[in-house]
Amino acid sequence: MKTPVTTATKSRKRAPSRVRTKVDLFGVPMDLGGFRRGTDMGPSALRIAGIEEKLEQLGYDVTDGGDLHVESREITKVGDPKARYAREIARCCEQLRRKVRASIARGRRPLVLGGDHSVAIGSVAGVAGHFRDRDEALGLIWVDAHGDMNSPATSPTGNVHGMPLGVLLGWGVPELARLGGFAPKVRPEHTVLIGIRDLDAGEKGLIKKSGALVFTMKEVDQFGMSEVARRALERVTYGTAGFHLSVDLDGIDPMVAPGVATAVSGGLDFREAHLLMELVADSRRMLAMDVVELNPVLDTRNLTAEFAVGLVLSAFGRQIL
Repeated sequence: MKTPVTTATKSRKRAPSRVRTKVDLFGVPMDLGGFRRGTDMGPSALRIAGIEEKLEQLGYDVTDGGDLHVESREITKVGDPKARYAREIARCCEQLRRKVRASIARGRRPLVLGGDHSVAIGSVAGVAGHFRDRDEALGLIWVDAHGDMNSPATSPTGNVHGMPLGVLLGWGVPELARLGGFAPKVRPEHTVLIGIRDLDAGEKGLIKKSGALVFTMKEVDQFGMSEVARRALERVTYGTAGFHLSVDLDGIDPMVAPGVATAVSGGLDFREAHLLMELVADSRRMLAMDVVELNPVLDTRNLTAEFAVGLVLSAFGRQIL
């Protein structure tokens, strides 16, 4: 005789398990791209702030791939003073490119913990290379106080962390621009900068000529973050496989995020930054993410690292309600 199906027996049936999105963490303890020491400790600070555990609580299956090996500047040659430490940066970014590309190929979502912003040369190259082989373009959202489009000819310092976006758009040090055997990694029509407010004189011309969409803090103030995010997401998702999100924490106002390598007043406030991340999550088109330029030496009780982890959670879908 068949046992009748009752509410009680139904309640004992297990709901079908949901496949959890897999995230790969990669730490890149790099501070070769700038003058100020300390960003090499950024990955550790983000782990101390609980980034892996909190992503898992959000429902993700997280694998921490550990830190890439980066030579310290004490034993590394500066090389060309117009592109300081470019050879070691290229070596490290090539490692990262391969790891990120393999992660994307396995259907995972890479999350890169910097390190200075030069690490994005490797992370974006890895994502772009995977989709290039499928004849698909990659979008890029670059949150930053700076344009990062200097070339060795325009940079007043020779610091490579002021050049990565230019490299990804196809100019600058050939060893960096041709990483992975192709250039550019992203097209200007698929590239958006948000939060810009501190540019070098020679860099301004490169940015204007680039064709990338730029939202300075003036536009953020004028239009509001909701409209800026709408336009940005429209740009980076039109005709692309999705987009890479690269967040330099100096894009945030130092009143909110003081522990950064090159702080500039007047940046995104707490809610503007989170709103952008929340709208990124709503788009469901983010393929990979970088969090860079965290400098624990300049932080207070790991405050900036904890804020950065909150931004990551918002970008990965944490909801208020």
